[in-house]
Amino acid sequence: MNDRKPIELEEGWKFMEKGIKKLIMILEGLPEPPFNSEDYSMLYTTMYNMCTQKAPFDYSQQLYDNYKQAFVDYIVSTDDLLSGQDVLPVYQEICSKAKDAVLALIHVEREGGQIDQALLKNGLGIYVEIGMGQMEQYENDFEAHLLDDTAAYYSRKASSWISEECLKNEKERVSHYLHLSSEEKLLERVQNELLLVFENQLLEKENSGCRVLLKDDKVEDLSRMYRLYSKVPRGLEPIGVIFKTHITDEGTVLVQQAEDAATSKAETGSGGSHEQVFVRKVIELHDKFMVYVIECFSSHTIFHKALKEAFEVFLNKGVAGSTSAELLATFCDNILKKGGSEKLSDEAIEDSLDKVVKLLAYVSDKDMFAEFYRKKLSRRLLFDKSAHDDHERSILTKLKQQCGAQFTSKMEGMVTDLALGRENQTHFEDYLEQNPIANPGLDLNVTVLTTGFWPNYKSSDLNLPDEMVKCVEAFKQFYQTKTKHRKLSWVYSLGSCNIHGKFGQKTIELIVGTYQAAALLLFNTADRLSYSEIAAQLNLGDEDLVRVLQSLSCAKYKVLTKEPVSRTVSHTDQFAFNPGFTDRMRRIRIPLPTMDERKKIVEDVDKDRRYAIDASIVRIMKSRKVLGYQQLISECVEHLSRSFKPDFKVIKKRIEDLITRDYLERDKENPQLFKYLA
Repeated sequence: MNDRKPIELEEGWKFMEKGIKKLIMILEGLPEPPFNSEDYSMLYTTMYNMCTQKAPFDYSQQLYDNYKQAFVDYIVSTDDLLSGQDVLPVYQEICSKAKDAVLALIHVEREGGQIDQALLKNGLGIYVEIGMGQMEQYENDFEAHLLDDTAAYYSRKASSWISEECLKNEKERVSHYLHLSSEEKLLERVQNELLLVFENQLLEKENSGCRVLLKDDKVEDLSRMYRLYSKVPRGLEPIGVIFKTHITDEGTVLVQQAEDAATSKAETGSGGSHEQVFVRKVIELHDKFMVYVIECFSSHTIFHKALKEAFEVFLNKGVAGSTSAELLATFCDNILKKGGSEKLSDEAIEDSLDKVVKLLAYVSDKDMFAEFYRKKLSRRLLFDKSAHDDHERSILTKLKQQCGAQFTSKMEGMVTDLALGRENQTHFEDYLEQNPIANPGLDLNVTVLTTGFWPNYKSSDLNLPDEMVKCVEAFKQFYQTKTKHRKLSWVYSLGSCNIHGKFGQKTIELIVGTYQAAALLLFNTADRLSYSEIAAQLNLGDEDLVRVLQSLSCAKYKVLTKEPVSRTVSHTDQFAFNPGFTDRMRRIRIPLPTMDERKKIVEDVDKDRRYAIDASIVRIMKSRKVLGYQQLISECVEHLSRSFKPDFKVIKKRIEDLITRDYLERDKENPQLFKYLA
């Protein structure tokens, strides 16, 4: 049995420290006799015994840690372990030379040379080993110098070139021999020198800056620029500003081109629709830059925002005397009605409508679009001009998703009215078959419109000819069998008639409006009538009557003759039936001179806006009871912004009007404070 007494850690380590101290003195060249065989044997035996003792006296790990710490202390300490004198330790003697050598090798590799990366990796590992796994030694004695050297290198290079390859190379450098903890800091320093320090020069560079890349459609270069600056904090913001400015400039050019085309058209009297061309070009511009946002800029929010703000700038400018809202509505009408200039397939129509709705999101006066669109929709529906019902319903669905249910409620009601109207017409025809006495002897088609859904139409007390009176009475009797709680108001200005005119031996079918038909039927019982006689018999105002008589006597189809002969109608003119009128067609449509409805639509929109502002102010004040002027203005604008952008002056005027109508009152002590009056 081995009865050897265990050696305690403190006792054994004191003995080992004497040997370490003797070794350091020998290494430092101080007077100290060399180790003899007895010294060496005693140190070895003591260490062996302490490492092989059974628990709890096995001190192998503690001895290893103590010895390693003694080794590190000797290498990195700046104090003479023996006498207290300042000396340059071994580690610091080699540190500077090793660091310089490593940085020199890295420089060689950056310039395209070949180096022994494995050797470099092993050499750099000693920094971490010396730090016993801690990174302080590595960071202070090597990494800090590496980062400074890297910054200086790329600062020199950045003035003449920039490439993604440099970042890729630095990343590979870390994986080959640098410590992983250096990657983020190294790339950040490279990015700073390459991108941030020279940001303005790079983005505004004469032949390769961001503006030039956008102008020349350099998609790949733009993508590369995005990838570089996306790694830099706030690095994408300057590119977003340039992107927005570029789109705004491009859109403004389109607006100017439309203005020039409109001026040229007015001067030459030539045809062609500059409005259609403008909208089509805006759609193409949006498609182009949306591809940039998605493919070059990875759908980053900065670029979506830049695109939106740019289109909001030029789409809310006046375009050749019209608004973009009006032009978008006209564009839709042209592709949805029969005979429009845009000859498109069903898929192309759907695609165009989808893009128009997207553009509408940038237009502030959405209520203006709604009113113009509703006016044009009414004509397509009432005069059977709509090319396809499915497309009509499709765009309403798109508009509903974009602008809300309230935006399309009236339009949807119009489409529903037409569907119900067709069903109602079938019931009316059945009624006439069952009641032959009520049958007026003429084909009659009536569409019942719901007040509120449709635009406001001019109504008049037209004196109908007897034939038409019978038709109206027949439908009234039928409608009373359906409901007794609704009153019919006849809008004759929207009606149309097919009448047969006998001109010598030839019979021509004339497709005319109700006003025109009533005027023509007067000449069944009179050979000649004066302007005043026609006005008295029809009970029509001058504005409508002049248009009617001009269409029948001064335009392309002169069904009536006029004395004196001229291209305009006056109150002293005389009219007669023209038996000599002829045309190669047996069926002709005689249109009324077009009226400029734009002014009326704009007036209606302004009136609706006043009501909307009033309602918004009252709604806000009813919930708040007391509110300051600026906050009331702000909340009112926010409430109405989905439909239109209200003018501050108009809001102020509406507030004053509500005060006079006792909805609000000013605070007696603070005139900028308003109170709601219940």
